[in-house]
Amino acid sequence: MLSPSNLRLFLCSQATDMRKSFDGLSGVVRQFLSHDPTSGQVFVFFNKRRDQVKALWWDDSGYAIWHKRLEAGSFHPCSLQGQISHAELVMILEGIQVKELRKYKRFNLAEKCSESSI
Repeated sequence: MLSPSNLRLFLCSQATDMRKSFDGLSGVVRQFLSHDPTSGQVFVFFNKRRDQVKALWWDDSGYAIWHKRLEAGSFHPCSLQGQISHAELVMILEGIQVKELRKYKRFNLAEKCSESSI
C-alpha cells in the first residue's frame, strides 16, 4: 500500500458501507472526519463486520481507492479515530490489535529546526 512518509493517515471509526465508492467515501470524509478529501491525505474506512477495509486518497489527477477483504478473521482498529501513524495502520492490517500504544519520543528534524530559529 502507500508508504511515503509525508502522507498523513486518518481513520474513520464509524462502520462504513463498503458499497460506497469515490463520491460516497469523500462525503464520509467531509461529514464524519471534517477534512477535505482532496487534501492528498489517506482516509481509511472499515465495514461493520471489520472484514473489509478501504483507503481513499486524492493524487494530482483524481481519487484512488485501495480495498481489501479478509477471507477469515477481522481487523481490530479498536476505537481509534482521526490521525494514525503508518505503523499503526500496518499493525491493524497485519492483524495486530492496537489497544494501548505508547510512542516513545524520536528525533524530528523539523522540530529541531524550529527550536533553533527561536
